[in-house]
Amino acid sequence: MKKFSQFLFSFKTTLTLLAILAIGAGVATFIENDYGTSTARVLVYNNIWYETALVLTTINLIGIIIRFKMWKHPPRFIFHLSFVVILLGAGATRYIGYEGIIHIREGDTVNTMISLEPYLQIKIQQKDGTFYKEYPMEFAASSLRKGMQEEASRGIVEVLGEIHNRFDHNIKFSDKTLNVKYADYLVSKKGSAEMGILTLDLTLNGETKTVRLPGKRGQNGIPKIEDFGDTVVTLEYGSKRLTLPFSMKLRDFQLDRYPGSMAPSSYASEVTVIEEDGKSYDYRIFMNRTLHEGNFLFFQSSYDQDEKGTILSVNNDPGKWPTYLGYFLLTLGLIWNLFDKKSRFWKVTKYVSTRNAAVAFVAAMLFACTPNNLQAADTTNTHGLDLEKAKHDMTAYLENFQKTSKQTAENFSKIVVQSHGGRMKPLNTLDHEIVNKLSGKSSMFGMNSDQIVLGMLTRPEIWRNVRIIKIKTPKLKKVLGIDPSRKYLAFAEVFDKEGRYKLAQEAQRASMTNPNERGTFEREIIKLDEKLNISYLVYNGNLFRIFPQQNADDNNRWYNPLEAINSFKGDNQVAIEALVRGFINSVINENWELSDKFIDMIIKYQTKVGSEVMPPQSQIDNEILFNKLSLFPKLTVAYIILGLIMLIAAFIIVFNPKIKPKKATFIFFILLSILFAFHTFGMGFRWIISGHAPWSDTYESLLYISWSAVFAAVIFFRKSLLALSAGVIVAGIFMFTAHLTSIDPQITNLVPVLKSYWLTIHVSVLTASYGFFGLGAILGFMSLIMFIFRKNRPHMDENIKYITAINEIALIIGLSAITIGNFLGGVWANESWGRYWGWDPKETWAYVSIVVYAIVVHTRFIKALNNPFAFSVASLLAFSTILMTYFGVNFYLSGMHSYATGDPVPIPMWVYYVTALVFLTIALAYKNRDFTQK
Repeated sequence: MKKFSQFLFSFKTTLTLLAILAIGAGVATFIENDYGTSTARVLVYNNIWYETALVLTTINLIGIIIRFKMWKHPPRFIFHLSFVVILLGAGATRYIGYEGIIHIREGDTVNTMISLEPYLQIKIQQKDGTFYKEYPMEFAASSLRKGMQEEASRGIVEVLGEIHNRFDHNIKFSDKTLNVKYADYLVSKKGSAEMGILTLDLTLNGETKTVRLPGKRGQNGIPKIEDFGDTVVTLEYGSKRLTLPFSMKLRDFQLDRYPGSMAPSSYASEVTVIEEDGKSYDYRIFMNRTLHEGNFLFFQSSYDQDEKGTILSVNNDPGKWPTYLGYFLLTLGLIWNLFDKKSRFWKVTKYVSTRNAAVAFVAAMLFACTPNNLQAADTTNTHGLDLEKAKHDMTAYLENFQKTSKQTAENFSKIVVQSHGGRMKPLNTLDHEIVNKLSGKSSMFGMNSDQIVLGMLTRPEIWRNVRIIKIKTPKLKKVLGIDPSRKYLAFAEVFDKEGRYKLAQEAQRASMTNPNERGTFEREIIKLDEKLNISYLVYNGNLFRIFPQQNADDNNRWYNPLEAINSFKGDNQVAIEALVRGFINSVINENWELSDKFIDMIIKYQTKVGSEVMPPQSQIDNEILFNKLSLFPKLTVAYIILGLIMLIAAFIIVFNPKIKPKKATFIFFILLSILFAFHTFGMGFRWIISGHAPWSDTYESLLYISWSAVFAAVIFFRKSLLALSAGVIVAGIFMFTAHLTSIDPQITNLVPVLKSYWLTIHVSVLTASYGFFGLGAILGFMSLIMFIFRKNRPHMDENIKYITAINEIALIIGLSAITIGNFLGGVWANESWGRYWGWDPKETWAYVSIVVYAIVVHTRFIKALNNPFAFSVASLLAFSTILMTYFGVNFYLSGMHSYATGDPVPIPMWVYYVTALVFLTIALAYKNRDFTQK
């Protein structure tokens, strides 16, 4: 018994159980992507084996708390105990609580809801009475159709699903027995939508009938009636109707949209709650504002397409307060642990701060001013221009336009434009977006984006012959018949003499190709097709929604020039037409003084007619200044250059211990601190302009991860040149990724559910951890390189120990942040739509990351793994879970947080090269691994 308890309460068992939980959850996300949510829930999340692993982990944790008397160290005791409290609260929610959905039309009063959990409901009717039987059941896919077109081969998932699904029930009524036997469960899955079809065999009086029941979790089933002569059997699979102890009336549903768009800004339900005693009260439910009635919580979930009905999520949760208590204890314990002088974190920090690192001075002041953008703009006036079939004076026009239009283009950029998503912004922002989308640059031919767009709008007959559209694929260049060495083409070059689109068939074929099967050629055609459409919209002025309509009941929609001229009435129409024609003619005739007057009149018209949504002048000026500064592209180049210089310097130091590094480290620290200050300023500036925290989309979150990596370096590891260089490299990599052409940097409006202070806290804390983990991965890689060359270099062992200690500090901080951030996300989710955890792929992989890094920081309790080599390898490989959480889920798995909705994009070749490099480095370092941490 003693040996069993020692085994059960050992760290080996802890790490084994954690590994089982992480692997199981990770695999489940792929099962969900291919076979649907129900299959993942049935085979993993709600399966007895996974719940057993959770229970055993809880028991193991309690045993270790007792065995090592953790109460003697309060911070450590509190945050370990918090997991037990959280799991107990989760158990109460899982086994006692229940969820549902209530649908109410305006003016209706209801007192029922449908359950979220599915049931097989069987009603048997005879002359002498009615019998009812129900079975709570959720099925896994035993067969699968994608889009109801192709049947997947039966694999292990289908086999396991078939085993789980089997049932054979005998229902006795009167003097008869109805046999209900499972036959099949087919899942139809298209994108993120799925539907199940349950097939049953019914046997009564020796007669057998096969019934197919469509249904799924969270939706009412479709009843099927089978007649056995004197007995009628009605079957239904799906959610069942539950009665509430009160009634609810929907007085009004309200939907607010962003100005001039169909995008919801917020929506709310004005309801009246009628209690059993007849008393009633009114309440307004909207996103992030919950109605509490007894043990029930109501959350705004969705609405009917005609905007006359609301859909509310309902939750009856007895585990809320134990769970919240666990979250509080977790946060308190983890933060306290960082300041506890008896903690592992404090011990390692003390070692790092007191050690005189064997690093040296390298004169590497090679850092210079950075260019304005990632690709320097071509300042030669006529370089790159395609003058075929253009007027002989086009070159002269472009040269003159470049010299004379700058001031008018600057004034033009201050006009306010309304995006299709309802955001009000200066034309300067739209001009930047257009030129960047077409060319990948912010300026060309010595002209800024405002001049280029002004020219395209006013003289399309000239600009359609200018090479401004970026093209990369040699095969596509060959199809178009252009020189393979060219990087740009003109709009006119994709049309033949008769004006027909040369790529019409190829573009249609590419768009119809499955995204997973598209090659470089197909993807480039789709990108080029999009750029051509944008160019066409610019030439026709369709992108420029700059004119509000007076006294119009159209949600403050603004109109482009042609729409305004054709749809406005009376004096309003006459004024707009005069403004548009006057402005264009003045630019064509290069009467810049008159052009400026027309621009001033347009702005005055906007201010007067569109005052309800017109942003203040200070906001317009701030956004234009932000665009001109172009801080983040500049920082990307600066981080990459400085990071490489610092890395080279650091390794020179490592291999030459005679040089003293203090002065060089300080200089690099000052340079990095300056860049960090600019980065912080840029993030804050974007926050002011957008009106929301700058980590709400892919581009912003990449900037924020970069910021957190530099923050970790300059705040916590400023005395280590290797750590500083690692932080800069992580920042440079993520910043470079942010500025890839496939990632959109534009500022957008938030959807209603994201307007929550809980979300701001959740994302800021959780995403910040990625910077620390990235820093740990780079330090682990550096350490492995040192292992490769440590033979006959005894001084390098001390450097490895030092870097490993810094790595451990980074991972402890990162693990604390991701854990707190993830559970704060649970609070946000529960307060917004009534559940802490839905096993969405994004949150599941965040959970996997937490478990994996918990394993990494606890490997020191296993003797065989308590060494710098094992820790370095673990910290490097563990970062793959972060990459999966951030990139993999977004582009390869379907879910609420996904951008790909299940249609994966091809994995770039460099990913395979990097993976091969990582494992090659590990293999080469392995032979010199014999190193015991003291």
